[in-house]
Amino acid sequence: MEIIGAVHLVFRTLLFLLLWSKCEGGESEMNHVTCGSLVKLLNTRHNVRLHSHDVKYGSGSGQQSVTGVENADDANSYWQIRGKPNRPCQRGTSIRCGQAIRIMHMKTSRNLHTHRFSSPLSNNQEVSAFGENGEGDDLDTWTVQCDGDHWERDEEVRFKHVGTNVFLSVTGEQYGHPIRGQREVHGMSSANQHNWWRSMEGVFIQPSQVPLRHDEL
Repeated sequence: MEIIGAVHLVFRTLLFLLLWSKCEGGESEMNHVTCGSLVKLLNTRHNVRLHSHDVKYGSGSGQQSVTGVENADDANSYWQIRGKPNRPCQRGTSIRCGQAIRIMHMKTSRNLHTHRFSSPLSNNQEVSAFGENGEGDDLDTWTVQCDGDHWERDEEVRFKHVGTNVFLSVTGEQYGHPIRGQREVHGMSSANQHNWWRSMEGVFIQPSQVPLRHDEL
């Protein structure tokens, strides 16, 4: 009987440890930005959210403009985190530091993009939204620069463009008509205080495929 009791005790202990480790792992994953998540991205230096809309640049590429807005409730500031072209990431998996991703504007299904055009206000590198129905080209790819193994929701990260090596940035220049007060978003060659971003409001997709709501969505 003592042997049977000892076996039962060992079994219960192993079962507890297994369940505890799964809970710990699940809690850790819930703190990550994941593939398929829909988020707003805040530039922490200038307190504006990454934004786009169906307004074209009047110079440079003439593509859809990308700006920064102070209004936290603007529906045009939601972006979906996706995998590289022809190499989709698995829905709900945590985004790794150094991973190459695409960032797609939800309302227009165009990807965050940059290329060798000068930005209209600061003469840095123009950032636009490009493509149709979520498909553009190889200049839609960015790497997530962060400190740990995965992109944590509450940490500041940088986005470095794979094709041209610039960082997604804001330096405070403001547009006039027709997008008065919105800030210029552009690419800068150096890593500095102007290119820190944090994920904010959104829906974070978990491996179970069930969205985890973060705020008003």
